[in-house]
Amino acid sequence: MNILVTGASRGIGKEIALSLEGNILATSRNEGALRIYHNFCVCDLTRDLDKLGRYIQENKIDVLINNAGDYIYSPIEDVDYDKIERIVKTNLEAPLYLISKAVPYMKQNRWGRIINIGSISGVMGEACASIYSASKAGLIGATKALALELAEFGITVNTINPGWVETEMGNKSAEDSEFSKDEIIDCIPQKRFITPKEIAGMVKYLISDDAKGVTGQSINLCAGLSVGY
Repeated sequence: MNILVTGASRGIGKEIALSLEGNILATSRNEGALRIYHNFCVCDLTRDLDKLGRYIQENKIDVLINNAGDYIYSPIEDVDYDKIERIVKTNLEAPLYLISKAVPYMKQNRWGRIINIGSISGVMGEACASIYSASKAGLIGATKALALELAEFGITVNTINPGWVETEMGNKSAEDSEFSKDEIIDCIPQKRFITPKEIAGMVKYLISDDAKGVTGQSINLCAGLSVGY
């Protein structure tokens, strides 16, 4: 089974890639960090999509995990066009393009798994992160539409929406916000950040045959954050 994981050099993507069984194909911008994998493609999702598209077609991907993402915390009046373009291209346009390149082989094989890593911010919204929230909400919408489109071919499409995650990016996001990490944790029903291992476990399940009936779903893995406070 050929499994492609974007953003596999650190955090959630690295945990997912290292936890799965199969032929792991890893991508990120950081070549040095990718050298732990046997097969990898160095690329920037804002510039190198054609390169990654060809890599996907050449390697006949069975499972595509769109994990790579970008985040910005800023009042809307301080967000310029370049930042909007970067976030939307990384979080929404790139996953859709990569799916378009992976699907022909999946259809031919009449089996495939597409898993998008979204965000609870795409479900609930996040003040001062409107561009990020919008891009992740778009990913959820695309997941539902693609699940309908691809169901007859044995291809499932789902999104996992993590809340606050104990990663370098998660901790930096907390630092960038107007609240301390302790204040953020106090607003989470389970009083903790999610771990990358939990997300990897959900990915494993969605790839398995036990989850063949799960498609078009937006799964909130957020320690209760989406339920309320």
